Amino acid sequence: MLKYSCRFIFLLALFLPLSLTGQQLSEEAEISILTIGPGTSELYSAFGHSAIRVQDPSYEYDASFNYGTFDFDQPNFYLNFAKGYLVYKLAVQDSRALVAYYKKNNRSVQEQVLALSQEQKQKVFDYLVNNARPENANYYYDYFYDNCATKIGDVFVEALGPEFRFNEDFVEEPGLTIRELTDKYSSELFPWGKLGIDLCLGLPMDKELTNLQYMYIPDYVYKAFAIAEIKQDESWISVVAEDKAVFVANQESISGPFFTPNLVFWTFFVLVMVLSVVMFKKNRSVRVFDFTLFLIYGFLGLFLLLLWLATDHNAAAWNLNLLWAWPTHLVVAFFLLKKTLPRWVNWYLAFTAGLGLLLVVCWPLLPQALNLALIPVTLVIVVRSVFAILE
Repeated sequence: MLKYSCRFIFLLALFLPLSLTGQQLSEEAEISILTIGPGTSELYSAFGHSAIRVQDPSYEYDASFNYGTFDFDQPNFYLNFAKGYLVYKLAVQDSRALVAYYKKNNRSVQEQVLALSQEQKQKVFDYLVNNARPENANYYYDYFYDNCATKIGDVFVEALGPEFRFNEDFVEEPGLTIRELTDKYSSELFPWGKLGIDLCLGLPMDKELTNLQYMYIPDYVYKAFAIAEIKQDESWISVVAEDKAVFVANQESISGPFFTPNLVFWTFFVLVMVLSVVMFKKNRSVRVFDFTLFLIYGFLGLFLLLLWLATDHNAAAWNLNLLWAWPTHLVVAFFLLKKTLPRWVNWYLAFTAGLGLLLVVCWPLLPQALNLALIPVTLVIVVRSVFAILE
């Protein structure tokens, strides 16, 4: 998703000792859901963040349980990260430091105080404390199905069992795909980030979400809890007792970058088209350019193929961008340096051009929503394949 804010939280916060382990919360204790608004500076922050806050004034205890952290010092961290073997952990942080961090970064903080009985508070707290133990804190992260936001709902479902339930009517636009919902948070301010997501992640991103699966986005965790219910004295009541704004961000007028992928790639296509026509009329070849172009497309295709087959990034599977970025272009690139092309290379180029044109025509019909900015990228290799044959 793509590095979301809830997955990369770098806080200069005090990590709290679990001083209440095995002890009872007081009657004054409160448990609440913290929802952090989207950030505008980095792609990963655009999706917001969620945490569970436990306050007990009797013990001067105010901790936030944050499922969005990881340890850089874990063995083979960077290799495992590249392979999609993502190990995240539950960290316990000082709530005041966490809120101060987001205030400093001008990100809203909304708090939903929960209407839990004393017994229910204790169940949730005991679950969190046990989950935060070093032997239990780590979990295998999934961008869309098991992240710091989805964990929030899991805590209450698992800790309270039949005493807690979600109402699935919290979704205003049901039936969106993962890609469509992700785009709502990335496309305007981070078009290059959206391009990276659309380029690297394949057909699993175009799976239609159930309502509860929307909760990989913190905003929808907030919406889900807003109408969730808790059982008290044989009656079902709203689980949210109070909804309060801890901090409201100053509204900033921020727009996306001027040089968007569409602008850059269509400009590149026009330049390639002009270059191709001019050089063809002058009866001059641009073999070095073609070599570089096919080499880049080939390396990109190899990267996408390895991302699918050689890593645990499940969302990278069945990537239809491989229909225009072929790993085999790596081999053909070297033959394009020859003054006279082998006959099989001409057939290869003709097939490349034909499939590229067909792909562009069928773009809106494909089961994977390919990024529109990749249309000129596809047309560039179509154009150069045709002119390489003619030259």
